[in-house]
Amino acid sequence: MDKILQMLLLQQQLNDATNGENWEEGITKNGKTINWKRCIYMECAEMIDSFAWKHWKSIAKEPDWENLKIEVVDVWHFVMSEALRDYRTNFRGSIEDLALNISEMPCYQELKAPAGPYADVDDVMAKVEELMIDTLRRDGFDLNIILKNFFELVKMSSLNAESLYRLYVGKNILNQFRQDHGYKEGSYTKVWNGEEDNVVMKRIWDENGELKPQALYKELQKRYDLI
Repeated sequence: MDKILQMLLLQQQLNDATNGENWEEGITKNGKTINWKRCIYMECAEMIDSFAWKHWKSIAKEPDWENLKIEVVDVWHFVMSEALRDYRTNFRGSIEDLALNISEMPCYQELKAPAGPYADVDDVMAKVEELMIDTLRRDGFDLNIILKNFFELVKMSSLNAESLYRLYVGKNILNQFRQDHGYKEGSYTKVWNGEEDNVVMKRIWDENGELKPQALYKELQKRYDLI
């Protein structure tokens, strides 16, 4: 439960800072409508571009598994945000209750084992599309189904609970960094010397596994200053 709770608390803090308090009601502090389900399915669409799915272009291109992992973590931000919104607006319990319920799901328990191999590309894309369908349903919304399909996607992406946690914390710090450097205003530079900031963050994290979150922030600042 501890890692799930830590991630939920970090996401709550990020959403509070970015969108303002009471964002769970569906409106940001700037009056913009929030739709986490739309965020999920749009990010899933980007995820499919990790594969050479186009039959008319780049048909021999190898799957970009590292990008897939990054996109999976991006989706996790939005899945947690939707879960936080659902629990608050429907009076389902506290963040601690949500963390406990998620941590006890069998599909999450399976992620505590070492990460396995990547699944077949077509199977991964089918799971991504299943997650998209979950968020597009007009006949009701089931958070548990979204969580189940998401955790199955995590497993298929050769991730486990530990690697999901590490990648999430890294991306959370990157999101803070983006907000502090003009992301919302449009002045932030996302490509650093030919590489997306996501990729740079992951490499720093992989090479310095013991970094504390604020130390990771400082490393990002050093590299941003060089572009």
